[in-house]
Amino acid sequence: MSCGKHHGRHENCVCDAVEQIIKEQDAVEETTACSTSCFGNLLSPTVSGKDTIPFLLYDKKGGLFSTFGNVGGFSDDMQCFESIFFRAESLKDCCATLSILRPVDINGDTLSVCHPCDPDFFGLEKTDFCIEVDLTCFCAIQCLSPDLVDRAADKKHNHHHG
Repeated sequence: MSCGKHHGRHENCVCDAVEQIIKEQDAVEETTACSTSCFGNLLSPTVSGKDTIPFLLYDKKGGLFSTFGNVGGFSDDMQCFESIFFRAESLKDCCATLSILRPVDINGDTLSVCHPCDPDFFGLEKTDFCIEVDLTCFCAIQCLSPDLVDRAADKKHNHHHG
């Protein structure tokens, strides 16, 4: 399996990972050792009430895929934002509908986030903004903790006020 080569639907690990994410979001499955493996059980019974496995996508050069939500400022806080965080909604033949997760700071205000280690980034909120992607265009997928979605500020430890 080499990146960007079309060998058929079942030889693309990103497609397979998104398919697995959708299965896990629909039903809880058995655990594996790697807590954030896309093929593990990220939505385990210990993560109660969670229905989203956020993830990052990487292109052939190792760059993060990003897109924009609320273009034109038509909903919620009226702020357009850039995001690198996604939720799998559906998959057909390696073409996926992804919803764009809105990055927020500790106060719940919308951020534009182009790097997952952005110091102001605190959590994610689900949105109705979607993008259609051809998953064969990506070489890597990194799953993140479901706890990032709808994260409450009182759960953040090691937050230093400066």
